[in-house]
Amino acid sequence: MGARAIEPVQFSLAERDFADFAAALGASFARHGFAVVAGHPVSDAIALSMLARAKALFALPAEVKARYHVPGGAGQRGYTPFAVETAKGEAHPDLKEFWHVGRPGEPSGGSLPDNVWPSEVPQFETFASILFGAMEYVALILMAAIEVYLGVAEGVLVSAAEGGSSVLRLLHYPPSDFTGAAVRAAPHEDINAITLLLGAEEAGLQILERHGGWLPIDPPPGALVVNIGDMLARLTNDVLPSTTHRVVNPGAKRAGVARYSMPFFLHLRSGFLIETLPECVREGRPNRYPAPITAEAFLARRLKEIGLA
Repeated sequence: MGARAIEPVQFSLAERDFADFAAALGASFARHGFAVVAGHPVSDAIALSMLARAKALFALPAEVKARYHVPGGAGQRGYTPFAVETAKGEAHPDLKEFWHVGRPGEPSGGSLPDNVWPSEVPQFETFASILFGAMEYVALILMAAIEVYLGVAEGVLVSAAEGGSSVLRLLHYPPSDFTGAAVRAAPHEDINAITLLLGAEEAGLQILERHGGWLPIDPPPGALVVNIGDMLARLTNDVLPSTTHRVVNPGAKRAGVARYSMPFFLHLRSGFLIETLPECVREGRPNRYPAPITAEAFLARRLKEIGLA
């Protein structure tokens, strides 16, 4: 691991000394907007089983996948075709297709459609539901650690995210000659509270450092890459920043190899009012977001900006 790499935080530290775990995690978030969490309880077997089914899903004919596109759903459930999502402010769509799974077993409610499941892929719903639950379990522990790091009351952030509009995304970046201007994922920030990323076998993820250089993220096998999203950055008055990141195109030797990943986007409850935490306002850091906004309204605005709504 290079000298500029993000040092992994061991999840086992949370069991030994939660305050130390929170301090290490929070320091990484405050510096980079990202953290790497190793030794977490998301089962390798479950992750690999879901990854195998994601690969089978994206190998289906285009006309079959198109049946699972949800009209008017803003890409929040089921299938979103290749080169549809466009990063905010970018001219070219990303070179990816994806599938979204919302909270299993419950109607999504509000403006979001219910889950759809591809009948062509055996046990897809089973493994997606298990992985969703496992990722949410870890995500809420990380939110509890962030509470400790920020010095806010216990449960403030966890309760805001429990039962939220979270999404498991299965991502496929197909092979290409990469001769055009588009990239696999143009520079962007995530919309949600925190993102947990698993399964990125191929390199390409980079984060924009404060001095302007791009730092490649190359985590240990099986580790989670976690980043702060815009909702939590807004809540924390940018004490924990939402860092710009991208997935660059591969070199010629890897151009014929697909890239897959499985990010879990922890969202806040739709009706939760995103209002700057008073603990994050102090001398030298005035409130940068004086106008509160609900999580649902914030999500709707951002989905329009990236071309999904």
